[in-house]
Amino acid sequence: MNSGETIHCDVVVAGGGSGGFGAALAAARAGLRVVLVERDGILGGASTVGGVNCWEPSCGGTGFPYELYCRLRRHPQAVGFYSIHRHCCWPEDGAYPGGESLMDPARTYRDSLVRHADGVLSFGKPEDKPLMRERMHGMVFEPSILAREMALLLAETGNAIVLTGTRIVEATAKDGHVRHVSTDTGHRLIADYFVDATGDAILCEAVGCEILTGQDPRVRFDEPGAPETPTGKVNGITQIFRVSRKDVPSIDSVPEGIPRECWWRKGFGVASVDEYPNGDLNINMLPTMEGKDYLALGPAAARLECRRRILAFWRHWQTAFPEWQHFAITWIAPELGVRETRRTLCEYMLRQQDLEAGLGGQTHPDIIAINDHPMDTHGAHGHGLDRNAGAYGVPYRSLIAKGMGNLLVACRAAGFSSLAASSCRLSRTMMQLGQAAGTAIGIAAESKLDLLAVPAGKLRDRLHAAGVALNHPMPPEIAERVSCEI
Repeated sequence: MNSGETIHCDVVVAGGGSGGFGAALAAARAGLRVVLVERDGILGGASTVGGVNCWEPSCGGTGFPYELYCRLRRHPQAVGFYSIHRHCCWPEDGAYPGGESLMDPARTYRDSLVRHADGVLSFGKPEDKPLMRERMHGMVFEPSILAREMALLLAETGNAIVLTGTRIVEATAKDGHVRHVSTDTGHRLIADYFVDATGDAILCEAVGCEILTGQDPRVRFDEPGAPETPTGKVNGITQIFRVSRKDVPSIDSVPEGIPRECWWRKGFGVASVDEYPNGDLNINMLPTMEGKDYLALGPAAARLECRRRILAFWRHWQTAFPEWQHFAITWIAPELGVRETRRTLCEYMLRQQDLEAGLGGQTHPDIIAINDHPMDTHGAHGHGLDRNAGAYGVPYRSLIAKGMGNLLVACRAAGFSSLAASSCRLSRTMMQLGQAAGTAIGIAAESKLDLLAVPAGKLRDRLHAAGVALNHPMPPEIAERVSCEI
């Protein structure tokens, strides 16, 4: 494809992470011509270049996530499931500087969809330890293979053009409709429908949507857990790294200028450690940088600072915990794992009340994805979701940018309050938002509807037919589908 070319299509998807992939695949399978624009060289976003090579336990990972899992199973050592092994809150297992999860061959994809907390479970409560080991199982995968299978699935539709290494630099809108976007490669993309899956609401901001940042004041969404006044605090940032076993134990050398003492907080803190199928370890510092510092520094400077922190952290671990001298850093994620930056004002804003009401207490007729992750803010808020509420649903209206007739948001920048966003941000949930977005566009295109006019019942029926569970526990026909390990 030549630079400077004008491309006419049915759908433009900005961003090729989990949400963008889901939106593009669903729309392409509906027979629509799709152009997907991704700034990095591969698809997957946080799940690949961001190093988040683990899908945490969540009740909502059906549909496209399960289909991807089945593709990953074709490759040796490409995917596996963990069980919790050691944790810093369990000193009887030996001192450990965080949480350790190891491959468990007995576990299946279905195990990763089991809600791990009936009631309020805590690592700090000794009586919860057996249940957490029994119920918490995430999926760890090789990122390069995930990215390859995403690209193959899109290519197999015959309806998707993927522009990697490309950024959206301009967009125009008129009368509540996006008209076109332009890229840094000179492409002009004209479409009937658009999806913002950039994570930072880049497309939404460019066309004048209202953008939210930081903690919302209590009065905005009437959330009891929100602060009285707005703040600039956002969720923490992590730069994930990978370590591999080495033949001779040693403390790795560190470049000059890296302090021996922690300079960004009191002590080096802890990390989440997940084992890959090949025995390597994925290390996720919790967090590497506070969200407010990331916003102040900007992405480029933040990456440099996070890398310095990783090297200092790793030297501390190898010095204080000799078992880490048997490993060496072999990869540092090229992009930061960003949990929260900007959010878009949408037709409905998911909020704390939705999470605490759960599916049993919500009355939305247009729920298109479910989740049960806690409000997990890595230092930004300090709240925890009442796990007694169980799973909650995300309404389709939370994907419709306020006042826009042909623009959906399918990423962490969708219609969430700051508190809700701290829960509704996992990769599989984002992929299901994308699947719903692409499916909705398919329905809208059939009758040339604005996106707000898509019938909720028809959208939910099509998602159900595609294997997406919209209730918890799962309907038997979907449970049977995701129990198949072939």
